Amino acid sequence: MTFEQEQQFVAEIKKYVSENLPLSKIEDDELQEKVEEIVTQKLSNQYCSIDQKVSIVEQVYSSIRGFGLLDSIIKDDTITEVMINGPENVFIEQNGRLFKLDKQFESQRRLEDVIQRIVGLAGREVNQANPICDTRLPDGSRVNVVLPPIALCGPTLTIRKFSKTPMTIEKLIQYGSITQEIADKLEVLVKAKYNIFISGGTGSGKTTFLNALSNYIPKDERVITIEDSAELQITGIDNLVSLETRNANASGAGQITIRDLIKSSLRMRPERIVVGEVRGGEALDMLQAMNTGHDGSLSTGHANSTEDMLSRLETMVLQGAAGLPLEAIRQQIASAVDIIIHLSRLRDKSRRTMEITEVIGYEDGKIILNPLYIFEEDENSTLEKVSGSLKRTTNKMQNDFKLRLSGFKTEI
Repeated sequence: MTFEQEQQFVAEIKKYVSENLPLSKIEDDELQEKVEEIVTQKLSNQYCSIDQKVSIVEQVYSSIRGFGLLDSIIKDDTITEVMINGPENVFIEQNGRLFKLDKQFESQRRLEDVIQRIVGLAGREVNQANPICDTRLPDGSRVNVVLPPIALCGPTLTIRKFSKTPMTIEKLIQYGSITQEIADKLEVLVKAKYNIFISGGTGSGKTTFLNALSNYIPKDERVITIEDSAELQITGIDNLVSLETRNANASGAGQITIRDLIKSSLRMRPERIVVGEVRGGEALDMLQAMNTGHDGSLSTGHANSTEDMLSRLETMVLQGAAGLPLEAIRQQIASAVDIIIHLSRLRDKSRRTMEITEVIGYEDGKIILNPLYIFEEDENSTLEKVSGSLKRTTNKMQNDFKLRLSGFKTEI
């Protein structure tokens, strides 16, 4: 059976099922069994491989109860990102490289149905009045939706898939992002309640790294996580509160921003605040939280370098408080942020930790940085493959007050 014949057969079975079964009264398991029986019966007089038969049953079932074409993509753990630009253009990222799939949705209406189902699962809404939405799948994967007329090529859906097993430092070591020695140092910094900021470009692994670092938080602390769409997988902490923003409804009311959540979290007796990503005016609230006794806070932000992250933080604070003098903002950043870890996605698509830098203060109108580790390429590097590692600089860590306060005798 060719691909075209298979799709035609799937459409016929779907139509037959929709017309002959009371879909609103049938449970999921029963529906799958019925679909299997019907497919077996219809295929009884022609040859079809077992794999193709299973594929047909899955396609029919998922087009009625699941996410249609998306179901098989989501089940494939080797796919890390899905990009759908209208019903006919489906792209995936696999092993760091982009491919266009030879599959497509039956119609724009079908794609819109799938989008509404995904958005509805997280209690959000997307429509012509509110055509942009950030949400997540039940497994924690991040979802962005843009509908026409904003998206000219048709409904656009982007899914950043998340691993079913939480990221650990051991895995980062295995992937070559950091070494065991650096992991031990980072563990000390997290436990000693240094405020750590993770910066990097799109797809550089910031949330993944934040997930791994958060596993070093002592299990007896009260932790509040604040995100646009909840995707952090912090395990082993009993006293954990996860907060998520909410978009405005169709009438423009009911919006809850990251800023609102940070302000609210300060009244919840947090020992640590973990902000998934800082993008705007909430940077000021987060810096103030770090400066008012909520040490050990972790967060991420988009930037191309450590210095760039600092200037972006300044811009974000100005979005939240336009009248503040730049000097006051820089002093606030210098006293709030202790460590910046910069990640990057290199030319061979590998994700590496590029720099671990200490923020040591503010002097003569500038924030003073003290790089502790810097990524250096070695002689085995080529245009196609990057080879290298994080090297310790000769700079001594200067801000060791929190280390001593926490009882750690080690040097970083």
